[in-house]
Amino acid sequence: GQFYEVSYDMQQPYTICGGLQDNAAWCGPSRTSFVEGITNGDWYRVVGGDGFYTVRDPADPDTVYSEAQDGNLSRRNLRSSEARSIQPRAKEGEPPYRFNWNTPLVISAHEPTTIYYGGSYLFKSTDRGDTWTKLGGDLTTGVDRNTLPILGKLPSKDTLSRNDGVEWYPTITTINESPLSSAVLWVGTDDGNLQVTRDGGQTWKNVADRVPGVPKGTYVSRAVASKYAEGTAYVTFDGHRSSDFHVYAFTTTDFGETWKPVSSGLPDNTGTLHVIREHPQDPNILFAGTEFGAYFSLDRGANWHQLKMNFPTVPVDDIQIQPRENDLILGTHGRSIWILDDLTPVLQFNEKILASGLHLFPIRPAIAWRMYANKWYTGNQHFAGPNPPDGALISYYLKTKPDEKEKVKITILDKDGKTVRDMDGDKAVGINRVNWDLRYNSPVELTPEQREAQAQGFFFGGARGPRAEPSDYTVKVTAGKIEVTQPLKVEEDPRIQITAPDRAARHQAVMQLYEMARTAEEGRKTVVGLDDSLKAAQESWKKPGAPKVPEEIQKQAEAVAKKLEELRDKFVPPKSPEGFAGAPLTYRPPPLPQRIGRLMFQIEGYTAAPDPPQNEEFSVLTKLLSETMSALHKFTDEDVANLNKALNDAGVPRITAVESAPANRRP
Repeated sequence: GQFYEVSYDMQQPYTICGGLQDNAAWCGPSRTSFVEGITNGDWYRVVGGDGFYTVRDPADPDTVYSEAQDGNLSRRNLRSSEARSIQPRAKEGEPPYRFNWNTPLVISAHEPTTIYYGGSYLFKSTDRGDTWTKLGGDLTTGVDRNTLPILGKLPSKDTLSRNDGVEWYPTITTINESPLSSAVLWVGTDDGNLQVTRDGGQTWKNVADRVPGVPKGTYVSRAVASKYAEGTAYVTFDGHRSSDFHVYAFTTTDFGETWKPVSSGLPDNTGTLHVIREHPQDPNILFAGTEFGAYFSLDRGANWHQLKMNFPTVPVDDIQIQPRENDLILGTHGRSIWILDDLTPVLQFNEKILASGLHLFPIRPAIAWRMYANKWYTGNQHFAGPNPPDGALISYYLKTKPDEKEKVKITILDKDGKTVRDMDGDKAVGINRVNWDLRYNSPVELTPEQREAQAQGFFFGGARGPRAEPSDYTVKVTAGKIEVTQPLKVEEDPRIQITAPDRAARHQAVMQLYEMARTAEEGRKTVVGLDDSLKAAQESWKKPGAPKVPEEIQKQAEAVAKKLEELRDKFVPPKSPEGFAGAPLTYRPPPLPQRIGRLMFQIEGYTAAPDPPQNEEFSVLTKLLSETMSALHKFTDEDVANLNKALNDAGVPRITAVESAPANRRP
């Protein structure tokens, strides 16, 4: 399918709308609060037919304008699901208005109830399309297409598919209103006219013949007025319909009186140019969509560079920059919508950064979204587009790759300077990006497989650290002897409502349980390590040729093993027999790490102060952990120490706690 237009509103999260070739026009979220990502069910259709321009009212997100082929424009009320046809119609006796297959539609940047629509005329409505006014006369050449030759011959009444399904010609193909003045409007047409007005459409000037090197009659693919100067605009042309695949991109600073090319670095093998966009925060940064990929410029089009990474080489039909999030949105032909989250590295990249050994870019505020897997798999064909990374995007530049043994370390510090999270960063030369999931270090050591599972968002990724509270943090990146920092603000999910005292009580309980979980993990590692070591020693004593261990020491070791088994039950769940399924035949309380982790998971999973049962369970676990750890310390200080003394006196190797495997059960 082809997304002819992408747009956004200013809600949390923002919405993307687009037309899908042969499959109507749709709107959907840029992200969801569901772990599964953005599923088919998150998108909703707003018009049938071939979908093209689709935009939401910035003042009323429940109002969506969308159009299908040949100018069929409608306004849909998402609250009631009703749609009204608002296509401008010629009066009785007048020739019908001509509309492009893909008719351009624009909402005014100055007044959201004002919209513009392009046909053979430019139409303006100040009441969301209920009534229309023509701004000036026919802005095309008005040529009779029947007088134009096809493959060198004039068509006759018997020529089949004479218009190839395109009902009207010539028509307006692009509209743009100056963000600085509603009086300045630009219009391009499929027969090569480039019109500009400086008085709101009362008078127009065709400046197409002032653009150097463009064959007369070349289709105008996009005209974009700058937000930095009234007289500045950008225009692109598409000549492929005349077998002209040259790249045409120009800019003017004097309302079209003079133009200069801005296509250096856009190779002719990019096919044609569909769209050009100016970044809303920096006039030097431009983006271009071509037939073979997307490009960006850091110097107002003097030089262009291809946007690569994992972006496919496909036609890019439209580009938007979400101003609040600073995300780049690319609408493609046949490969869906792509989003490059947070353009800060592109905005700030310069020669000084290029020369630095390590540079950490400013980090945009991170929202602690609550995610839930409530959709899951509902059929044999499940599709979900990925959410953006859940957390804070940390982008840094490396001039050279660190040594093999040297790591790039990323440390998250709270406002008191205490470490919240440690991560390893990528070591590639250039711009690297790591995502912090807004959580503390895990209370247990994770296996590489569990770390990967957590990175992929899988549930069985091992115990996770608690969620970081909304607050100010510091991100520190270290490579060798170079250390750089940037502040980071973590903001609460806007759907969450909680009082300050309740938040404090919840946070205190979670952090106490977090420390308890770490203590319990140390106890588990000690018990499992001693148990494994003792069993290995006892097995070694039975082997032929092994040193003779006195019988009284073997009995002492058996007594230690029995006590150790009792302690192990406090920390480690029993192993199920091979092939066994279902609940245990004999109930016994879950081990302490599991109970502590489960309570932490429950309190952290709901943003409220702990309820009475949770407080009661907390008190019970606090006492149990204290008693159990005291018993463990006494056991190691007395029983294990006494056994080791006896072994040492007998000349037999001592019992030491071997490093145990990380816990692999999620609370």
